[in-house]
Amino acid sequence: MVTRGALSIDGFALVVSVLVAVPTDTNLPVNSTSGEQSIGVCYGMLGDNLPPPSEVVSLYRSNNIGRMRLYSPNQAALQALRNSNIQVLMGVPNEDLQSLASDPSTASDWVQSNVVANWPSVTFRYIAVGNEVIPGDLARYYVLPAMRNIQSALSSVGLQDQIKVSTAVSTGVLGSSYPPSAGAFSSAAKTYLSPILQFLASNAAPLFVNVYPYFTYADNPSEVSLSSALFTAPGVVVQDGQFGYRNLFDAIVDAVHAAIEVEGSDVAIVVSESGWPSAGGTAASDSNAKTYNQNLIRHVGGGTPRRSGRAIETYLYEMFDENQKASGIEQKFGMFHPNKQPVYPISFS
Repeated sequence: MVTRGALSIDGFALVVSVLVAVPTDTNLPVNSTSGEQSIGVCYGMLGDNLPPPSEVVSLYRSNNIGRMRLYSPNQAALQALRNSNIQVLMGVPNEDLQSLASDPSTASDWVQSNVVANWPSVTFRYIAVGNEVIPGDLARYYVLPAMRNIQSALSSVGLQDQIKVSTAVSTGVLGSSYPPSAGAFSSAAKTYLSPILQFLASNAAPLFVNVYPYFTYADNPSEVSLSSALFTAPGVVVQDGQFGYRNLFDAIVDAVHAAIEVEGSDVAIVVSESGWPSAGGTAASDSNAKTYNQNLIRHVGGGTPRRSGRAIETYLYEMFDENQKASGIEQKFGMFHPNKQPVYPISFS
């Protein structure tokens, strides 16, 4: 099941307290370089009215979406992706972590059945071993062992350089986030992330982070400016030493960058989910969802203040509204209706 961790108020209290006093204006331009080459879209399947994978892949291609996050090795989707030239971030579902961690042969079978059987017709870019399970019991026992076993299985077939292994975390792993330069992991998350970061660094792999300015705003609309969440602030909102922040997305991502540096690492970040709902909650509208997602596409090619000029590979959440999720905003992050018509106009190129 796809999850999205809402931002921890404790972890983001100080960011929340300063991203204020900027007039809301959703028509202001974004000061950034085009980032469409860094953009993918998440393809969730928790709906009983979604189009078949073959039509979904065609929709990706017709909209010039060159990357896809797939949450599990769905065989129909993998078949449809053959020879599509779409690069894939494929997930290991959380419920499979225990078996993959416990038995290297199970991990080898998983790689053979889902990766090798489709390579190179399907262009796998990453394997995400688990989604938002740090900290917690799954992290304590299974995440890193499963990552190691998948990595070993890829190495045994010579794919360790082509396909990178990581895990996806929510921004709830941060214990400190303001100013962004003071970002640090919580003690509970650090226990698991420190060795994981060592693993990632040794394999030249990024950390996947799910980043949702929407939840920070929606939980504190009287304290957080909508413009800082939507990339429409007219100027710097937070000055952090030499770095000026005009939007909440950059502040969150750079807080994670700083937390990684505290651990003595320079592991890169891939934003594995980010989006805005079109209905069902505070400031959830077609207009705001379009503004956020279109501005995010334009923005990420220029990097963040702490990593200026380094494009942030980012996966928009998500392709479709999914009617089998919890009612409310959970069902309303899609950029397309199940009939493949856009929820709002958006350009990926």
